[in-house]
Amino acid sequence: MQSQASDEAYQDQILPHVSRTFALTIPELPPALRGAVTNAYLLCRIADTIEDQTNSSAAARLGLLHRFVAVLAGSEEAGQLVRDLLPRLSENTLPAERELILNMDRIVRLTDALEPAQRAALARCVEVMCDGMHQFQRTASLNGVARVSDLDDYCYYVAGVVGEMLTQLFCSYSPAIERHRVELEQLGISFAQGLQMTNILKDVWEDRARGACWLPREVFARHGVDLATLKQDAQPAGFAAGMDELVAIAHAHLRNALAFTLLLPRTERGIRRFCLWAIGMAVLTLRKIHAHPGFVGGAQVKISHGAVYLTTRLSNLAVGEDWLLRRLFGFAARGLPLATLRPAFSPAARRAAAETAPPDLAHSVTPAAQLDLRREGSSGR
Repeated sequence: MQSQASDEAYQDQILPHVSRTFALTIPELPPALRGAVTNAYLLCRIADTIEDQTNSSAAARLGLLHRFVAVLAGSEEAGQLVRDLLPRLSENTLPAERELILNMDRIVRLTDALEPAQRAALARCVEVMCDGMHQFQRTASLNGVARVSDLDDYCYYVAGVVGEMLTQLFCSYSPAIERHRVELEQLGISFAQGLQMTNILKDVWEDRARGACWLPREVFARHGVDLATLKQDAQPAGFAAGMDELVAIAHAHLRNALAFTLLLPRTERGIRRFCLWAIGMAVLTLRKIHAHPGFVGGAQVKISHGAVYLTTRLSNLAVGEDWLLRRLFGFAARGLPLATLRPAFSPAARRAAAETAPPDLAHSVTPAAQLDLRREGSSGR
């Protein structure tokens, strides 16, 4: 049996092969969090590979996902699930994803070695993600999702639940962070949605090539766009306007991400850097999407290595100065439209809010020209 040290070495080695972004940000975390967050990401990546890369019916994929949840609960053996999974992986599965599946037992052993509170947070995240993600994936089509609230729900299941998990990990790590748990839990969901929405907008054409679209029909219908017939090389005039509405919503979520970060103690510079680098890169990506509405591929709106370097350097210099972080965010987000969000970011909270306010009041958008970003605070609400 391999040692825990060997498993940890493997976990660190595989991370950059399945996520360049997290391989950049996770090492900034303090050692007590670094292993747990790496492990959490890899568990989520395994779940994602089972859902996206197995040649099975929807019912069979759901059964495999439930078996993976059972592995984390200790009621099924990882080795048997791996043996059943490997022959079902599609030919499009990346070599690193295939290797990660092959080494599932090593990742799960590290999960089992975590502190109880950490282990519980990871297990809940994966269970919620597996069920919610599957419900959306099995109905994915080029027609998009019906409403903005459906996009919100999708973002919760594939990302917002990760924001909840990270908040739980941070709170169990630090009593000073724990004191802000209630506000952090809500902002953490919004933080993750901002990152996920940015990726959805950046990858809209790549997703469509795979037969999926996560854009809401209600937004684009207002601008005369039929998502089912949308063509990459013949975008209708209203498509850019619809994308800008979603940019405004993502921008508002990223302002909540900054609020989340500023609630963390200034002494926790590593956790702050972990958050700030992701926020900065997402804001700059939104800027490129907003500036190039006719882009036809994610590579056209991907930020440069120089922009990544500048983001990390400026974030590091300002990490303990809240006023300067607000100013830097405002400068990076200049020119972006901004939505006003109703603070109900989980599906359950949105259902409760819908009983007291019409769904179309969930977001309202302010044109960029009407914003004074110098006065923008960190709350984003």
